[in-house]
Amino acid sequence: MNTILQKLGATIAARKIENGGDPDTSYVARLFAKGDDAILKKVGEEATETVMAAKDARYGGDAARIASECADLWFHSLILLAQFNLTPDDVLRELSKREGVSGIEEKAHRKDMLRDADKKR
Repeated sequence: MNTILQKLGATIAARKIENGGDPDTSYVARLFAKGDDAILKKVGEEATETVMAAKDARYGGDAARIASECADLWFHSLILLAQFNLTPDDVLRELSKREGVSGIEEKAHRKDMLRDADKKR
């Protein structure tokens, strides 16, 4: 499974304008050319569509649509990662660090880190 994410991440990175991506022939290059806000807007749209698919499934809609919308969300999230020179492996490493850590503890740790960062400003 990781190889799918790695291949997709590499393909997306290759579509960056500085890597020769052509906005006239590539949807991904077109998003990169439009910049951060366009990418963020797409991630938000796809997140909303994922939520709506889940709500529909809760009331008898097609649950398979959730997977389809999640695929769109993941795809656009990979574009967002590449925009900031990150890869799927960066996310997998972060998830690996969290393995075996209580979600409650992890969330409290993030709050502590944010509070410390705010103090430094």
